Amino acid sequence: MEPSSGGTTAAARAAEVLLEFGRGSSGLGVSEIARSTGISKAVTHRILTTFVECGLLLYEPSTRRYLLGPAAATLGARALDVSPLRRAAREALVDLQRTTGETATVTGRLPGGRVYLDQVESTQEIKMTVELGRRFELYSGSSGRIILAHLSEAEQEDVLSRPLSRLTPATMIDPVALRAALQEARARGTCRSTGERQEGAASVAAPVFGADGTVVGSISVCGPSYRMTDEACDEYEGAVVEAAQRVSRVLGYRPTGAPVGESQ
Repeated sequence: MEPSSGGTTAAARAAEVLLEFGRGSSGLGVSEIARSTGISKAVTHRILTTFVECGLLLYEPSTRRYLLGPAAATLGARALDVSPLRRAAREALVDLQRTTGETATVTGRLPGGRVYLDQVESTQEIKMTVELGRRFELYSGSSGRIILAHLSEAEQEDVLSRPLSRLTPATMIDPVALRAALQEARARGTCRSTGERQEGAASVAAPVFGADGTVVGSISVCGPSYRMTDEACDEYEGAVVEAAQRVSRVLGYRPTGAPVGESQ
């Protein structure tokens, strides 16, 4: 099928429907997916039926809702295993956790979102952990906002022009305030968050760049907010930046103007 003026194809519509299930919902109905994607109910139903037939989705007749199926779980696990960013970040995460004592994470960029690819958990009794493989928005939390801060202005506006959901009382959803926060994060090279995505949690993150210079993800340290104070974030910030730069180098990134043979 030739793409329309909006670039929509049968494959793109199918992908858009499937990606809805990465938002963490316990199940989705036809009407809910159609409303979210703007795809007609009839087309949405046909796509869902196809995914059920190949095992990517399961259908629950009692609730008339669809869930991710075993084939999707297999693909997700495989995607984590082969992710270049996940592999490149592993040693840096181990060292970052040892340095800070808190949980270290790596996040990968998705179209309009992000996903945690790996973590090295804190050894402390009370600690923060993240959900690997689940899609999160870019505007909330330090790991997402530092990625958003390094996207183009058009990409930022595409995110900020949409309705933004308040995940906690501290979630920043005002576009004006978010634009200012993005400018600050880009200038500083790091981003901090306290209770914006998850109450009681705090984090500091730095961007990871690919060989072509585009932002591909982020590295963060996260922990309970009573430990991740401003003073602690000041202390950990340098280690987070160093870890992110280390991963960027492994991925082949070299800043413009860096001497030949020097990656960062």
